Amino acid sequence: MRMRGTTRIGTALLGVVALALTAACSGGGDDESGNEKVTLSYAVWDQNQKPAMESLAAEFTKTHPNIAIDVQLTPWEGYWTKLKAAATGGAAPDVFWMNGPNFQLYASNGVISPNPEQVDTSVYPKALADLYTFEGKSYGLPKDMDTVGVWYNKTLFDAAKVAYPKDDWTWADFQAAAAKLTDPAKGVFGTAAPLSSFQEYQYDTIAQAGGYVISPDGKTSGYADPKTIAGLKFWTDLIAGKQSPDLKTMTDTTPIQLFEAGKVAMYWGGSWNVSEFSGNDYTKGKIDVAPLPRGEKQATIIHGVSNQVGGKSEHSKQAWEFVKFLGSQPAAEILGKTGPIPAYNGTQTAWVAAHPELKLQTFLDEVAYAVPYPVSKNTAAWNEAELTHLTKAWSGEQPVDAAATALAADMNALLAKE
Repeated sequence: MRMRGTTRIGTALLGVVALALTAACSGGGDDESGNEKVTLSYAVWDQNQKPAMESLAAEFTKTHPNIAIDVQLTPWEGYWTKLKAAATGGAAPDVFWMNGPNFQLYASNGVISPNPEQVDTSVYPKALADLYTFEGKSYGLPKDMDTVGVWYNKTLFDAAKVAYPKDDWTWADFQAAAAKLTDPAKGVFGTAAPLSSFQEYQYDTIAQAGGYVISPDGKTSGYADPKTIAGLKFWTDLIAGKQSPDLKTMTDTTPIQLFEAGKVAMYWGGSWNVSEFSGNDYTKGKIDVAPLPRGEKQATIIHGVSNQVGGKSEHSKQAWEFVKFLGSQPAAEILGKTGPIPAYNGTQTAWVAAHPELKLQTFLDEVAYAVPYPVSKNTAAWNEAELTHLTKAWSGEQPVDAAATALAADMNALLAKE
């Protein structure tokens, strides 16, 4: 399942004013009695994971018989809109999924609650624990995690007599393979260089080049940095060299569709793509995954969903007990058998073992050098600026350095308003 984060957030984020009014005006409270029977609403966005969430809910109720869980599915396309309406009306779910790009805005406006007690977050990857920390306070607990790898078509590699990627391959190795795998006569491209999936593409190569998207204090854009620009040019050079389809083609037909049709040999995708590719008639048995190639350094973006307690839940104590269970080792072991990679360290074995035909350990090995998804208090504002300016570079309308410098100026102005 993708993000979650990689789909551009845009207007799905809540308005700051609406959130602030909700936090100030909505009623709330909590049950003092430990014996009262309550039903907690639990909002999720992934149909594929709903059965696993229902299993976890049932396990929790076994040890908490007075607390029932109502798992409420809203597909990604409508999830944030529905959550906005619920929060504005003072009726947000008791517990709900949260992603990194939205987190700080929700936390800063009281729509989610900081954890009422200290929890050992060292059992999760540090980058994930840090992602869900705001003004020194931890919010919720990580549920799952994802990193990015290069999915490759072994059939196309064999036909072009190109060796499969090695674990220590570099940008130069990737670029050379992309050139050899490109076959205009057959309409096959070595790779795809889209603009709309920053987690799998631009953010990774920016980090690999030694650049940065946003400064650690969240106040300054890194897009004018020469190393950041080098990370962007990695992709535009592939388009210019015709080893990737052009922007219009990738807008009309997504890179994953091209990959699944055998028209793209290497696809930068996440650990969440396992269920999609293992169930696809074309890719099943014909693909594998390699780590991202190394630039100036190794890097991959890490992200993961967090379970959060609604800031105005009338059952916040019970909701927190449920969140603690969801963040526990037993819950992670259940999740790992059928869902994404569980975030709890040491519980990922079942996830890897579920598909022995694929080198899924790749995604876990990458955690050692993973960097967090770049966010700020109002990520959506500069996400839109990224698309506005970088589209000009991807279409060839403007040089990359000029587009990136203009983006940096706009992004700095937006960050100053936060």
